[in-house]
Amino acid sequence: MTTNRDRQRAAARARLEREMSVRAEQSKARRRRNTTIAAGAGALIVVLAAAWVVIALTSDDDKKDAAAPGASSSATPTSCTWQPLVDPSASASPDPELAKNTKDVGKPPATGEARTGTQTMTLDTSVGTIKIEVDTAHAPCAAESFTYLASKKFFDDSICHRLVLQSIYVLQCGDPFGTGYGGPSYRYAEENLPTGKRPAYGEGVVAMANNGQPASTGSQFFIVYKDIAELDANYTVIGKVTEGLDLVKKVAEAGVVPDASAPAADPSTGPSEGKPKTEVRIKSLTMSAPTP
Repeated sequence: MTTNRDRQRAAARARLEREMSVRAEQSKARRRRNTTIAAGAGALIVVLAAAWVVIALTSDDDKKDAAAPGASSSATPTSCTWQPLVDPSASASPDPELAKNTKDVGKPPATGEARTGTQTMTLDTSVGTIKIEVDTAHAPCAAESFTYLASKKFFDDSICHRLVLQSIYVLQCGDPFGTGYGGPSYRYAEENLPTGKRPAYGEGVVAMANNGQPASTGSQFFIVYKDIAELDANYTVIGKVTEGLDLVKKVAEAGVVPDASAPAADPSTGPSEGKPKTEVRIKSLTMSAPTP
């Protein structure tokens, strides 16, 4: 017999899958209202979604060894390609929402990114300091993107806009607008995927959000505060929290402001996702120089 908890978990999975690309859902709604929209518009919206997408939920019932940053069978790209959100050759007009959801600070250098060692990412937040050891050797493009954006103060005075309490256990940050839609003016390919590891995203891992499409990584990232059994290895692992994970857990314990568009909560567990009740505001995000 299907229980309330089973129904709630199924609804939560459906909700998170839909949120892989909020922009794509909006595009579908527009197509339903107006059948004259060009066939290429849907593809364009998927591209635009790269910088501000949320985490996709997939199912995997196996639990094996914990994932470790850097342990991946995915190939490290030999160069970093910073692709525009909108294909310059596309015939469709850019979505009018693009400018409102893009913080354009330019793109990282085309060459010269560090490819060895680690870096320390330091988040000075309203709840305390969180430090992350960034695996520069295995995620060089993500490390370079963070280094560049940090130098432009891209993340400063932004909030961690999403906390999930069931099925996946993450605090999501990196949107300069704090809405879940925002990001930089470029996207890039995924790397350092923890393929073959279960859970793929263990407690303390920090990874990049994307919309499930190739090369759709932007600026949003998530901190895993508890092992996730139901998330496949589709998201770049950038490193692991070395200080402040207890702060994230305390934020999770305080709960969320319910998301009105989320599935109805199971009364026995309460709301499953939304903005954290305890605001986590990133006062500044800095990156150290690479170390061997």
